[in-house]
Amino acid sequence: MQSRFVWRVPAAIVAVVVAFAAVLFAAGPAQAAPNTAVFTKVSDWGTGWEGKFVITNGGTTPINGWSVAFNLPTGSNIGSFWDASMTRSGQRFTFTNVGWNGTIQPGGTASFGFNGSPGGAGAVISNCTLNGAACGGGTNPSPSPSPSPSPPGPNAPGKPGTPSVTGVTNTSISLSWGASSGTVTGYRVYEGTTVRATVTGTSATVSGLGVCTSHTYTVRAYNSVGESVASDPAGGSTTGCPIGPLPKHFLTGYWHNFVNPATELRLSAVPNEYDLIAIAFGEATATPGQVVFGLDPGLSSALGGYTDAQFRADVQTLHSRGKKVILSVGGELGRVQVASASAATTFANSVFAIMQSYGFDGVDIDLENGLNAQWMGEALRQLRTKAGSGLIITMAPQTIDMQSTGMEYFKLALAIKDILTVVHMQYYNSGSMLGCDQSFAYSQGTVNFMTALACIQLENGLRPDQVALGLPAGPGAAGGGVISPSLVNQALTCLATRTNCGSFVPPRAYPAIRGAMTWSINWDASNNWNFSRTVKPHLATLP
Repeated sequence: MQSRFVWRVPAAIVAVVVAFAAVLFAAGPAQAAPNTAVFTKVSDWGTGWEGKFVITNGGTTPINGWSVAFNLPTGSNIGSFWDASMTRSGQRFTFTNVGWNGTIQPGGTASFGFNGSPGGAGAVISNCTLNGAACGGGTNPSPSPSPSPSPPGPNAPGKPGTPSVTGVTNTSISLSWGASSGTVTGYRVYEGTTVRATVTGTSATVSGLGVCTSHTYTVRAYNSVGESVASDPAGGSTTGCPIGPLPKHFLTGYWHNFVNPATELRLSAVPNEYDLIAIAFGEATATPGQVVFGLDPGLSSALGGYTDAQFRADVQTLHSRGKKVILSVGGELGRVQVASASAATTFANSVFAIMQSYGFDGVDIDLENGLNAQWMGEALRQLRTKAGSGLIITMAPQTIDMQSTGMEYFKLALAIKDILTVVHMQYYNSGSMLGCDQSFAYSQGTVNFMTALACIQLENGLRPDQVALGLPAGPGAAGGGVISPSLVNQALTCLATRTNCGSFVPPRAYPAIRGAMTWSINWDASNNWNFSRTVKPHLATLP
């Protein structure tokens, strides 16, 4: 339960927004308005940059499949990307929809993003097309940056204090900041280079935002002479993230269906601190994709004759206490392989049959010996079709699996983002690793390690409510990365509020960060329930 290569994610947001309009030529009635692909250069940190496209259907009929292509200068490259698939021919980059965002209804949108390198003034796209039509209707469109904020004059106001988020709703973020020195007429709140609010006081509310979206703002004071330098950035997220059948912030624990040095437990003995219980593990057969499950005979004997019927009854007992129970597939020794269409169908059918038989609420993907994102994604979508919208899907990748969006686990998470509940990566057994700032090899077992590595997922396509921290429950549970539960709490607070951090401070706050996972409930029992009794109460203090 492991890592090492990462694409740099920006810590400051300095956006340059460029809009491209692409008219889709098709036989039939004229569209009410052109379909558009709006490009935003979200940030540029010199050695790299982040870009984003938003495609809007301005017509009266659905767009069924989209493709955005553009050129980059010689020497430029795109590494990580999300919410689309990418192909490359020379310096021509083509992004096409993934399965879940290919259809755009009239008036609707779809988006994707990517990280490129190097940054700087030369990081400019050209010859952009949407479904083969030139952007803007021309033959060789090139973006023109929006005007930058005016440089400060000699008698311009001083730099405002760093903004803080004072309130959020589904569609708005409220900010306040320290007053600037000098003569001040008012303040402008910027998102990138776009003014989002102009006020005379030291607070503002930015409205009209999307539900469950993250934003970063700076503030500039102004007077008749000009503007101040920008404040330090502050970020926040709107509310309304789809939390499904689980609490806003919840604790997950794995229950051993085997015997090892940890304390053996009947399922009904799981304490109330745990919201989601993952049964470890469903196992493979000789048939590709097939998963089987049964109560381990050794565990049954160790518990004095714990029967299958008693286990099934205990699942219902946990349900009566408001808990959810899922089947974890894989584990350190797991060999479940889903690498074809037939294996995907077999996986979905066999897991759904186990869910129906035992009353499980979903599935956890803990395949530590490799997976195929395409076919596992297909398997999980088939399972979702069978089980319905209440299906819980979690993932427990090793740290190495989430270092880049090109890794299969990360690709899977992004491909099923619309049905994924949470990724609780294993922040242990991995040694020192780079975080999203690509500045240091952070040591496992530290607040910096947890926050800097979580930032990779949070800044590369996963929603905050889809990210949780997975840690060992105490001594004996892992070979490395065992950590005091109080430090887990500190890391969660840092990610949720950008306060109480270590030397690494994330680029924005993620108040919807989902919570924590531990390996395991049994090891927690062996350590006097220290993990769950420390972390679970803290979750209630998060925003």
